[in-house]
Order: sequence, then C-alpha cells, then structure tokens
Amino acid sequence: MLRIPGLCALLALGVLAAPQANQTFTGVITDSECARADHGRMRMGPTDAECTKACIKYHEASYVLYDGKETYTLSDQKTPEQFAGKKVTVTGRVDTKTKTIQVESIK
Repeated sequence: MLRIPGLCALLALGVLAAPQANQTFTGVITDSECARADHGRMRMGPTDAECTKACIKYHEASYVLYDGKETYTLSDQKTPEQFAGKKVTVTGRVDTKTKTIQVESIK
C-alpha cells in the first residue's frame, strides 16, 4: 500500500509528464541575431523584414518570436519567412526549458 507522500510524488510525476495544452503568443517574427526585434545593430536591409531574412540566410540565424519581454525559438523555420518583421499570433506548445514553441499555427 502506498503511503501519502509516495502517492503525492506519483501524482506530481503524472502532472509533469502530461502533455501541455496549446497556448497563444503574440509578438513580432524576428531572428535570433536581432532577438529583441532591434535591427539597428545589424541593419542587413532597409526594413526589419529584410534584415530578418538576411540574418537567416547569411548568419545562420533562426526565426524567433519576440513578445516584448521574452524571445522564443520557433520549431517551424519555413512558415515564419512570410511573416518576417510583422506582428503575429503563434499557437503552440512551449518548452519552458529551451524557450521553444512547437508551432501549430501562425496568423
């Protein structure tokens, strides 16, 4: 028979192992070189969108979402290109350890 502390530990593990629900994040699609959507330092093009795309292409950067406070890497690295430099809503599950969003959709 399990004792109360053992039962609590098992329940806690079950909660931690349960899949997380999708969340919604709103922010700007930028790149990991200009992770806070401040393209003044790099200025790889005349617009933020062009700078983002150039950093992806020439500096092997990754597409990220910057929400004004936090920067999240996006698991989908193809779809964000069409939203570079724009404010979007991303739906997906976040891995808080790696700050990566498993993208379900970008609008």
